[in-house]
Amino acid sequence: MKTLYSCILFFVAPIIAFGQHVEFDKNLFKDRKDEFKEASKNLSEGDKMYTNVPFPFYAKAIPFYEAANKFNPNNADLNYKIGICHINTNMKFKALEYFEKAYKLKPTVSPDIQFYIGRGSQLAQQWDKAIKAYELYKNTLNTKTDMPQIMDVSKRIEECRNAKKLVAKPVRVWIDNMGPNVNSEYPEYGMIMNADGSEIYFTSRRPSTTGGGIDEFSGGYFEDIYMSVKENKVYQPAKNVGPPINTKGHDATVALSPDGSKMLVYIDDKGDGNIYESVRKGSEWSKPKKLSNDICSPYHEPSAWYSPDMRKLYFVSDRPLSGKGEPKDKDIYVASWDSKKEIWTNVTRLPETVNTPYDEDGIFLHPDGKTLYFSSKGHNTMGGYDIFYTVLQEDGSWLTPINVGYPINTPDDDIFFVVAANGKDAYMTSFREDGLGEKDLYKITFLGEEKQPMLNTEEILLAGKGIPMREKVIEPKIEIKKSSLSLLKGVIRDEKTKQPVMAAIEVIDNDKNAVIAEFNSDPVTGKYMVSLPAGKNYGIAVKGEGYLFHSENFDIPKESDYQEYEKNVDLKKVEVGQVIVLRNIFFDLNKYSLRPESQNELDRLTKLLNDNPTIRIQMGGHTDSRGSAAYNKELSHNRAKAVVDYLVEKGIKASRLEYQGYGKEQPIITDEEIAKLRLPQDKEDAHQSNRRTEFKIISK
Repeated sequence: MKTLYSCILFFVAPIIAFGQHVEFDKNLFKDRKDEFKEASKNLSEGDKMYTNVPFPFYAKAIPFYEAANKFNPNNADLNYKIGICHINTNMKFKALEYFEKAYKLKPTVSPDIQFYIGRGSQLAQQWDKAIKAYELYKNTLNTKTDMPQIMDVSKRIEECRNAKKLVAKPVRVWIDNMGPNVNSEYPEYGMIMNADGSEIYFTSRRPSTTGGGIDEFSGGYFEDIYMSVKENKVYQPAKNVGPPINTKGHDATVALSPDGSKMLVYIDDKGDGNIYESVRKGSEWSKPKKLSNDICSPYHEPSAWYSPDMRKLYFVSDRPLSGKGEPKDKDIYVASWDSKKEIWTNVTRLPETVNTPYDEDGIFLHPDGKTLYFSSKGHNTMGGYDIFYTVLQEDGSWLTPINVGYPINTPDDDIFFVVAANGKDAYMTSFREDGLGEKDLYKITFLGEEKQPMLNTEEILLAGKGIPMREKVIEPKIEIKKSSLSLLKGVIRDEKTKQPVMAAIEVIDNDKNAVIAEFNSDPVTGKYMVSLPAGKNYGIAVKGEGYLFHSENFDIPKESDYQEYEKNVDLKKVEVGQVIVLRNIFFDLNKYSLRPESQNELDRLTKLLNDNPTIRIQMGGHTDSRGSAAYNKELSHNRAKAVVDYLVEKGIKASRLEYQGYGKEQPIITDEEIAKLRLPQDKEDAHQSNRRTEFKIISK
């Protein structure tokens, strides 16, 4: 017996030493019985998780498999299984070493081993190595029986070729971890924000989740929604938004309106997840209400986003094209708002230019109202989901989507990408080895200025001030287009008390004489925010119950860069002596005939007089100080009369109307003040302020 036992040890030792496949056979480990028993138990527990029906628990299997692998690191099958587990979790980058070892120990470990070596190599950005492994796997497939696998691996080969091109022409970006004020050791993803980025919301699985529930499938906490506000350019420590948005189940971010007054959330109600909407008043959110059946179908709708004018809703669904049958790959759809029925309806699918035979997801419509960002497994992706953008043209067509480039996109899934109104700053979810947790939120700065060297994770945690973690700098290769829009924001208040007022806000395209958007200021804070894409002349009308309306005019040139305007509007009560400037009354140069784009402003004035049938007003015309006094007096007189004539035509009694031309007698800005202005444009703006049409209430 001693001789036989010695022979067994003699042959086992070389097997283990030379790295060949070693079975989990108790006869090979007779001198390590207790360790073998424990390793076998771990292997068995791992296999239960690995083969769990209907969904394998890959993440849960890993600790058991790793414990067994520590005992016997040279079992090809176990190494293969550990690789499979990692490739199906966020730790995908760990898979390659196990697949390569499994193949080295036993090349026949699995028929698809070359496929997974290719997959691991692709994730490691070893493109040529991945292509070679994929080709080896493809050559083992039968063109008659294995076409789905052939199509899949052919696509992955194409992804690697796409990646080589994209990596050769990287985008110049800064990629910054958003720091411990926002991120934690737990997953954070799905960030959404208002137009100026002053508020962000995101999904996280933290111990502070409402109800403290644990997801049986993932082993993590239930999803909840958290928020952070920006103060002094730094996002403050994130807080759970709490009920009624967060429930005891899964609650996830979907979208936020540009002004932050409405939020779309994904709520898992009894396993049937749907999109709900919550409305904010001040700091309080309403109980989320399920969207219409046109949006929330029996199929899966994981993503959505509002248009800036709140008249369109873009969303993702895997509904079949016929409306019935088995789910298909996820596509992007758009619905229209029916203001009479107050529901989303008239759903249409975006064209094949945007949608592909593969999944689309993670949509975001920029505040410019025409640039749609989304993630896709199609187009020229470099692996998994890549982020693309397309632009809506004036004829209703969409441009061929453009890959936003490397290193924003990686061979893994890249999704949940939002861009601030300025077009320079973007935010995304990513899993990176230098992150603070499983998934983190990152800020991306396009074409950023040279900045200080990055801080490592330890330094950030010690600082605890939300300082971003710099990942890398890429030399400039392609330009990122600038954002050509403006944000108008502020507070609507009572002129005398300065208390917030809830008011209706209309945005008018003066060139088309059409109301293109309607909003309300917050009923508690009076805050409002409106995005104004460049290339138009806008009229802004603010109307509050019991107040005179207030109007503003903004002309935004087509090629203008991003700007933010802060405009607090003080509404005046309907009282004798109140004077209102009509900023959207237009006349041609040196003429007094009303231009067509004045109609909306004139109709608002008509409605005001009809709603207050006893008030009498005087219409006043004013010019700047240039030109003779007599000429300006006559011109302003005729312009005031033109407005009164319009009102009479609309049915307002002439006895309620007076008009007076003041010429240059009552300037808002004096010539002395104008002379002190340095810039020619500032001087011209001052003259423009003096050229105005206004009305005054002379009796009630």
